[in-house]
Amino acid sequence: MNSIITSFKNYRALYFAIGLTVAFFLYAIWVLGPVSSCFTLNTGANSLGISFYYTKDMVENFFQSRSQEQLLCYREFLQIWDVIFALIYTLMYAFWIMYFFKNKRLLLLIPVLGMMSDWAENYVELWMLETYVNLMPISETTVFLGSGINSFKWSLSMFTYLIILFGIIMTIKTWLRKSK
Repeated sequence: MNSIITSFKNYRALYFAIGLTVAFFLYAIWVLGPVSSCFTLNTGANSLGISFYYTKDMVENFFQSRSQEQLLCYREFLQIWDVIFALIYTLMYAFWIMYFFKNKRLLLLIPVLGMMSDWAENYVELWMLETYVNLMPISETTVFLGSGINSFKWSLSMFTYLIILFGIIMTIKTWLRKSK
């Protein structure tokens, strides 16, 4: 029994990383997919935050191509479902980093900053949406701010992927050296 407890403690980060990876995919498929269907169109971008950047024309086209009901659905998506998704993927990344880099806790700052920038970008999108719904012009500055935060989010995400990939490579190299 003690060996099972010790084994769990040694691999706790791995177990949480695997569990959160499963949760990430299940949430994306069973929650994000169905919830986003109320504002999804057959053509064009279905979320401003999916592209690396966006322009004022892209934002206006995105809003203009949707009905008032679809825009309300998009608002709810940004306020609730995307916030939860950011939390799930941040925890997933954090546990993978904790597993691969046990003594490098400072690396956890990268996915956490990514989550915070995702939330900040959602806030700016909500601000632009509210401006649009109230029939006011969306400022170029607001779009630039949202797009910049979005680009920063994706840059942090790519950096997080590289860190995890490096961890996978180093783990495989270590395992291969031990097995010889």
